[in-house]
Amino acid sequence: MALLRLPEPFDFQLSTERFRAFGPDLANLWVDGALHRVVGTRELRIEPAPGGAEVEPLDDETRPVALTLLGAPFDLDGFYGWARADPVLARLTRELAGFRPPLAPDPFETLVTSITAQQVSLFAAFAIRNRLIECFGRQVGQAYAFPTAERLRDATYDDLTALGFSGRKAEYVLGLAQEPIDLDELASLPDEEVKERLVSLRGIGEWTAEWFLARHLARPRAWPVGDIALAKAVRSFYPEETDLVAARARFEPFQNLSAHYLLTGARVAVG
Repeated sequence: MALLRLPEPFDFQLSTERFRAFGPDLANLWVDGALHRVVGTRELRIEPAPGGAEVEPLDDETRPVALTLLGAPFDLDGFYGWARADPVLARLTRELAGFRPPLAPDPFETLVTSITAQQVSLFAAFAIRNRLIECFGRQVGQAYAFPTAERLRDATYDDLTALGFSGRKAEYVLGLAQEPIDLDELASLPDEEVKERLVSLRGIGEWTAEWFLARHLARPRAWPVGDIALAKAVRSFYPEETDLVAARARFEPFQNLSAHYLLTGARVAVG
């Protein structure tokens, strides 16, 4: 295995905690202390190592995927310096030092996953997601490739509802698979234009669009208003904040990292 160096600070266990928090994820599979994901026709394996992670295979195709999964694009130094002025985040950044929120490498997968998670627990969403992956994905080694839009164009409404999707969510996923929009192109657009294009699609609202900005594009100011878990975390750490929309200004210009540190801090019972 080859060493992939990660920007310091970096804590492998904290940065991969999400892959263990809500049950198995067949497309980002945690096995024996390592993360497995299909890249192209190969299975990528990522495990901890001093200074970063050991990755096999490591080449031009797999490197950007591994860096994305391990949250390399985030500016932790800038965030930590800014967070020192806020007592809550100052403590969280100390206790979660080196936590780099994992990012989703594929835009179609990101949107389908968010649709799956709308108005259900993440444990239920991951169970449905896994059934979708088993049925329409492609297994390589121990992990599965998430179903492509092309593959899901062959799926039917009954196929998806049999997997646990509600009727409306089945329609949303099937409609998204048919959309001609270039999801990769969104990475070159400003936040507001990304949201504008996404919310024009059936089944994609502001919550889903904000999580796309946060978990796929790593945009610093992404703030998923309407997220129940985030609202609960904000109230837990900042009892005076009762409005998630208004709270957004408090975390300018690091809303995305603030959201992830608050959510993870609440989940792992920090402080």
